[in-house]
Amino acid sequence: MDAVDIAFRGPFELGESIFWDPALGALWWVDIRGPSIERWAPGTGRHRTWAMPALIGSIVPRARGGLIAGLQTGFHAFDPLTSVLDLIAAPELHLPRNRPNDARCDRSGRYWCGSMEDYGQTAAGMLYRMDPGGLPQPVDGPFGVPNSIAFAPDGRTMTFTDTRRGDILAFPYDPETGARGSPRILLAAGGAPGRPDGAAMDSEGCLWSTRYGAGCVVRVTPEGRIDRVVTLPASQPTCCAFGGPRLDELYITTAAQRLSPEQLRLEPGAGHVLVVRPGVVGLPESRFAG
Repeated sequence: MDAVDIAFRGPFELGESIFWDPALGALWWVDIRGPSIERWAPGTGRHRTWAMPALIGSIVPRARGGLIAGLQTGFHAFDPLTSVLDLIAAPELHLPRNRPNDARCDRSGRYWCGSMEDYGQTAAGMLYRMDPGGLPQPVDGPFGVPNSIAFAPDGRTMTFTDTRRGDILAFPYDPETGARGSPRILLAAGGAPGRPDGAAMDSEGCLWSTRYGAGCVVRVTPEGRIDRVVTLPASQPTCCAFGGPRLDELYITTAAQRLSPEQLRLEPGAGHVLVVRPGVVGLPESRFAG
């Protein structure tokens, strides 16, 4: 049985969008409801929080420095040195209940991000793509809760799910153009406990899927078979990323939202960042090239 530890204590109401920054030896993630951006270096213990002016759904690293941050007010470039947010585009101002959700860059540095109505009551979200030098453009939708954006080691497969629907899809992907082909179902709804939330790809091309409501992470092979299940001390895992100097540690954000005091007592990991050493290594996080 895999040993799961609490790597960093919150609690965070809705931790999300975690990734490893090798240059700083640090983890980045967000607390959607904080709202805040968090950074913590395991080697030194240094931790910093940046309060955000609106709900923040996700962050990705940027090749030229800083982050791309998806806020309820739009897509922004964020400079951690100055704490300045520069608006790139706000395509959903006509949908004030919407906010960005899961995001990741492909192996060529394109930015992909889904949007959703907060709490996902109706399918009002879209999937956006932003090419280097361009602006976010809607590609697909509408969706309830877009999630599980990840790319195979060779960049030629993209995964995606609408958490409300439950199927994790695998799309043939052209890393030269950013075009997707017709999807196949990688893991059908009900094929694992809970609902699919954020995910991370390992170096063997297997997808680690956090299962919201079920308190586990499952490893899905490229053929769609579950070959690992890691049980967590938190029922609401939200996202995961490989980190550490060797990318051999799987870090997992969790949520404490909507849990009663009794549930929180029974879930010692709820709202914290967890870590497990699964015996496989991950991939370096791709950065936005624009």
